[in-house]
Amino acid sequence: MRSLDPAWVRSRFPALSQEIDGRIPVFFDGPGGSQVPGSVIEAMARYLISSNANAHGAFATSRRTDKCIASARTAAGDLLGCEPYEVVFGANMTTLTFALSRAIGRELNPGDEILVTRLDHYANVSPWKVLEDEVGAVVRVVDFHPEDCTLDMENLKRKINAKTRVVAIGYASNAVGTINDVAAVVRLAHAVGAWVFVDAVHYAAHGPIDVYALDCDFLACSAYKFYGPHVGVLYGKQEHLTRLRPCKVLPAPDEVPSRWETGTLNHEGLAGLTATVDYLAELGQHISPSGSRRGALVAALEASRRYERVLCEQLITGLLKIPGLSVYGITDPARFAWRTPTVAVRLAGKKTDAVAQELGERGIFTWHGNFYAQGITEKLDVEADGGFLRIGLLAYNTGEEIERLLRTLREIAVAV
Repeated sequence: MRSLDPAWVRSRFPALSQEIDGRIPVFFDGPGGSQVPGSVIEAMARYLISSNANAHGAFATSRRTDKCIASARTAAGDLLGCEPYEVVFGANMTTLTFALSRAIGRELNPGDEILVTRLDHYANVSPWKVLEDEVGAVVRVVDFHPEDCTLDMENLKRKINAKTRVVAIGYASNAVGTINDVAAVVRLAHAVGAWVFVDAVHYAAHGPIDVYALDCDFLACSAYKFYGPHVGVLYGKQEHLTRLRPCKVLPAPDEVPSRWETGTLNHEGLAGLTATVDYLAELGQHISPSGSRRGALVAALEASRRYERVLCEQLITGLLKIPGLSVYGITDPARFAWRTPTVAVRLAGKKTDAVAQELGERGIFTWHGNFYAQGITEKLDVEADGGFLRIGLLAYNTGEEIERLLRTLREIAVAV
C-alpha cells in the first residue's frame, strides 16, 4: 500500500495553482467548503452542455438526466457503504435534516425525548428543537468536556432512557475536530429503542464511512465538504424511508427514495457528485489497486486520514509553541485518532476576525467565528468575543503550507 502523494493530489485541483494578489493562496478553509478537482468541474459543464433537461421525459436529454441521477445514487452508495435506494438527495444537509425531523415528528408523542449534543453544528440541533413546539417533544442536551472538547459519554448515558426516541450525534465536530464514538452511541440508543441520526458533514472528507457497520438509522453529509459541489446526501435505512411520511406535493412519486426529494434535483450537482466519488476512487487505486470502487474509496480515505494525521501533528506542535496562542480540543498526538485536522485557536490580545483578516491579506485563508457550532463557543465562553480562528486541513494541503502559516502567526503574535 502506497502513501498519499500530495503532488498527485494537488495536480487534480485547478484552484490550488491560481494567483490572488500575486500569491499562490493557502486554502485552510476546507471545513467551510473544499476546493474541487478539475474532473468535477468538467463533469458539471458536460452535463449542462449535453444532458440539461428535467427527469423522466421521453427524449434523449431527459433519459441522460435519469441516468445521471441513477449514477449519483450508486456513487453515493459506494461512498457510504449502502444501497442506492437508501440514498436521498437534497439542497444540503440542513434542508434534508429539517425534512426528516418533521417526518419523525409525526411519530412522536408529547414527552418523547430527543438527545442532541453541545458539540454539534446547529444543523443537527435546530431541526430537532422545532419539535418541542410542534409536537411537545423534550430535547435534552449532552455536554462535552471543556478541557479537550470531547463528548461526555457518562452524561449521555445518564440522559438516555426509555423515553428517548432519537439521538442526534455528529460524527466529528466542525469547530474543534473531535471525532465521536458513533458506534458506541448507536449501541446505547438502540438498547432503548431509539433511532440515531448522524451528521457526517465534517467527517466525510477525513475517513471512510460504513453505515451498515455503524448500524445508524440515518446519516447525512454534503458533497461540497469532500471535494464536490453543493449537494446534500442522506442515507436512511430502507424500512424507515418507507414507513415515515415526508412532506411532499401530491403528484410527486411515492416510492423510496424519490418521495423524499422535493422539487427538481440539482442535476449538474449530481453529475459533479459522481465525478467526486470517481476522483476519490482514482486516488484509492493509486494507493492500493482494488477491484471495486468501494474498496478504492476506502483506500483513498484511509490514506487521506494517515496523511492528514501527520500534518495535524506538525500543525498543533507548532501552534503550541506560539506565545499567547491557545489551542482547543485534543492536542495529544497519541489521541489524534479521535480528531480531524480541524483546529480551533485564539490569540491573546487579538480578535479572531482581525487575525483571519491579517492571514487573508498574506494569502492564507482561514475561517473565524462559531461556524454554527454555537454550543461550543458558548460553553467555552468565547462566543461574545468572536469565537475561534479555525484552521482546517485536507489531503491537498502540505507541510510547507503549514510552515508558512506558523511563521505568519508567530509574526502576528509578536506584533500584539
